[in-house]
Amino acid sequence: MHKELELWQFIADRLEQSQPVMLLVVATSSGSSPGRPGYKMAVAEDGELMGSIGGGVMEVNLVEQSRAALTVPGAVATGAFIDQVHRKNVPHSSGMICSGKQTVIFKLLTPNDLETVHSAINGIKTRDGSRLVITTELVHVHPSQYVNAQDFQFARQSNIEFEYHERLGAKNDLILIGGGHCALALSELMSKLDFHVRLFDDRPQLNTIEKNRFANEISVVDTYEQIGKHVCSSDRAFVVVMTLGYTTDAVVIRQLIDKDFKYFGVLGSKAKMATLFRELLEEGSTKERLDRIHTPIGLPINSHSPEEIAVSIAAEIIAVKNDAKL
Repeated sequence: MHKELELWQFIADRLEQSQPVMLLVVATSSGSSPGRPGYKMAVAEDGELMGSIGGGVMEVNLVEQSRAALTVPGAVATGAFIDQVHRKNVPHSSGMICSGKQTVIFKLLTPNDLETVHSAINGIKTRDGSRLVITTELVHVHPSQYVNAQDFQFARQSNIEFEYHERLGAKNDLILIGGGHCALALSELMSKLDFHVRLFDDRPQLNTIEKNRFANEISVVDTYEQIGKHVCSSDRAFVVVMTLGYTTDAVVIRQLIDKDFKYFGVLGSKAKMATLFRELLEEGSTKERLDRIHTPIGLPINSHSPEEIAVSIAAEIIAVKNDAKL
């Protein structure tokens, strides 16, 4: 289960039992702060926890504040925020020395918020563009008004008043073309991250597809010749091609090479891909387009098993997503 969905379902379960929950949300962060915008943690009335806002002594201190507030009625406003600076001997020090800073929202949720929590769960499941809104006074979910709105937005109206917006649902798409053992391992790994996993294959009743409980969507296509109709250009799309072999890889690449993705990778050896690229160049594909393809796919960690290959691919995808220089 996606960790964000798991967190909101944890909150729903507690509210349905008439227990209040303190929701902690990282609203902004900079530098080497361990928490990033959208990181969340729920603290239940009995002290049970779900999620994380970055870990370390900073998280421990904020959890203890939340537990104390839950045991003393009226000890915390319905919504508040606190700035955390990760250095010693400075105002608002978090107790950490990693540098950077972050702003954390405290939001007290009660059974009266149950309908909103269920709306958040639905928004995560459907990725319908709805947005979570948290202010000093309330929390609610409403349809997105802006097609290209930022994933996270935080504004301070005063020292105590604020407004936080977040687009619900996975922020990125992982598109796997080919549903074999490596795709199964990669689906499991990426399902724990902020990716909506879509899988395509042309083999009905493939056992690794039957075992795949991690992909959000699984489609069996009649032929890869039509894959271009299912996969659109997007700066949120991370495409991984790992079909049965050379011939079908070539079919997929021909269908997708003129589309634009955040990441486009193909599983295959150097020799296989060099041969395939020569053929594509002879057919009229441009070197510029071919150079955008990551292959051999994944970081070079001498991986062999499907699970190791999945780790290498996931690491490369994360590096591209985060604009890291390798």
